[in-house]
Amino acid sequence: MRVLGVDPGLTRCGVGVLDAGAGRSARLVHVRVLRTPAEDALDQRLLAMATELRQVVEEHAPDVIAIERVFSQANTSTVIGTAQVAGIAVLVAAERGIRVAMHTPSEVKAAVTGSGRADKAQVQAMLVRVLGLSGPPRPADAADALAIALTQLWRGPGPVRTDARGAARTSAQAVWAEAERSARRARERSTSRF
Repeated sequence: MRVLGVDPGLTRCGVGVLDAGAGRSARLVHVRVLRTPAEDALDQRLLAMATELRQVVEEHAPDVIAIERVFSQANTSTVIGTAQVAGIAVLVAAERGIRVAMHTPSEVKAAVTGSGRADKAQVQAMLVRVLGLSGPPRPADAADALAIALTQLWRGPGPVRTDARGAARTSAQAVWAEAERSARRARERSTSRF
């Protein structure tokens, strides 16, 4: 099994390719950070990112593309750029019939370190140990992409169940979706009172 991990970002997008080994071992195949200049027009940045992602997929032929699920952040422009690049990664996978998996940051931390509250240094230390690296991949986006790929290798899609709308989700995704729905309902109730 070969997994391409993608840590989406419009300025910096980490990509890491791992091959599954025996047991819980993994072999580093490729890691790098794709970049686009902040001063370029959005359409050109997205096009450049799509071109780069296609090249990585063509060169390494992954069985699965694992992408960090966009997570709520205070910086709206960062979230939008991250979501746009995540969408491009999903599109590139769909163009080639490659399965896509999404993992939240806490799922990645829990899979790699055993704790969903681990910090970046703990995640990087585990990557060094598991992959037999001389030091953590730099910049952090590269390490994050490898952690996402390792999560997919170790946890796979997880147990899949169907939610109320008929969508197949892992148990963690179903819990996440229900939490989002509950929060949305709470906001709607609080705004409808006025």
